[in-house]
Amino acid sequence: MSLDVLISEMRAGSRLALARLISKVENSREDRPDIVRKLFPLTGHAEIWGITGPPGAGKSTLVDQLTISLRKQGKRVAIMAVDPSSPFSGGAILGDRIRMQRHTSDDGVFIRSLGTRGQHGGLSRSAKEVAMVLDSAQFDVVLVETVGVGQTELDILKLAQTVLVVLVPESGDSIQVMKAGLMEIADVFAVNKSDRPEADKLVKELITMTSLNDHDEHSWIVPVQKTEATRNVGIEELIATIGKHQTWLTSSGMRAQKEKANLMTEVYEILADRLRQSFDAHLQTSSGQEILTELVNKKMDPYTAADRLSGIS
Repeated sequence: MSLDVLISEMRAGSRLALARLISKVENSREDRPDIVRKLFPLTGHAEIWGITGPPGAGKSTLVDQLTISLRKQGKRVAIMAVDPSSPFSGGAILGDRIRMQRHTSDDGVFIRSLGTRGQHGGLSRSAKEVAMVLDSAQFDVVLVETVGVGQTELDILKLAQTVLVVLVPESGDSIQVMKAGLMEIADVFAVNKSDRPEADKLVKELITMTSLNDHDEHSWIVPVQKTEATRNVGIEELIATIGKHQTWLTSSGMRAQKEKANLMTEVYEILADRLRQSFDAHLQTSSGQEILTELVNKKMDPYTAADRLSGIS
């Protein structure tokens, strides 16, 4: 099946065509540029929400409840669940979340698990392009649930427009985790399992910490929302809060700034990947092997080797 036919069927609502396009983006280096070229002009419709936070915070349950509420609003929802990668295949270990299978019969919901493929930021490079495919498939909201590895989740900033950081009251090291990075990326905090002891204390600590940031009347002050995902408490309020952030992004001009910065990063990563491939290929040649031999024998330093490989000298 040609790429044009596949895209046409995806746009017409074929879940099979959508799944095949995502697989091509994830696994095929050859097809990926053509897919991006054809789909990129069709993007810009979806809101992309990143959901991150420490393991055990209830992120998947929260995503499940967000999906139910968004569907009641008539929104089409795609879920990208970023799982730890298999060290052998590079694919997602957990697969599509079993607890989200209630949505499989709903044509307005699409669930896909992606492997991190060893990326320390919690997101593989292809995850951005998978989100682009889902955007072009005319979903209203794309929920990106990251693997939950603490401060290394900062790559979500390169993809999501709104970052929701989920915390739980009894997590004694939550504030330490935030100091290590999550504090800086949050657009909204959700204190989940808020029926438990210490919830109000954590909410107050978060409000105090966010108030210490420099801001003026035009700044976004990070709100803190209490939720109990298992009992569907606070979900509608959380969605309304995220909606306010999405509105602020547009009115403040930050949406355009973030998109520009993210696209610059993506172009840089494409260029770096191409350069790495070129160098890898050259190192397999006789001249490349000579450079490596001289390096090992201390007859050449790494900077000179880099100059030689890049054609500077």
